[in-house]
Amino acid sequence: MARHIYSCPLRWSDMDAFGHVNNVVFLTYLEEARIDFMFRLAPGDGSPSFAGGSVVARHEIDYKRPLLHRHEPVTIESWVTKINAASLTIAYEVKDPETEDRAAQVYVKASTVVVPYDLAAGRPRRITAYEKAHLQQFLDDGNGDGAAAGEKGALAA
Repeated sequence: MARHIYSCPLRWSDMDAFGHVNNVVFLTYLEEARIDFMFRLAPGDGSPSFAGGSVVARHEIDYKRPLLHRHEPVTIESWVTKINAASLTIAYEVKDPETEDRAAQVYVKASTVVVPYDLAAGRPRRITAYEKAHLQQFLDDGNGDGAAAGEKGALAA
């Protein structure tokens, strides 16, 4: 199972009065990673995947530790935990990159239910076969085929 990796810079304006990234700002970080995953990196140049739009139906966030301001970006790993006919669930980990010297510090674990949307018709639509084939490359449904140790099904919504 592949994971999409997004490098997310921290901005001074992301901080709250306590000197760490405000809880609400993490939704923006997840959005940036999700858009990068679903649109910019869709298979093939000019791919129509999700070009018609999508909407968020649900967010679930577990805050693991405070993220203090620094100049180095955080890494956001994204993968798919569920693909339905008209929705998908994307899981995330916001963390420091792992190095030879230290294990990655995880700040947030989250998931988002995304519904493909037909903007012209003003209603949800089904996931196309083309989109499903792309998403399946990133699928970790928690059934043991590629799941990270200790994370089986933990983020599935």
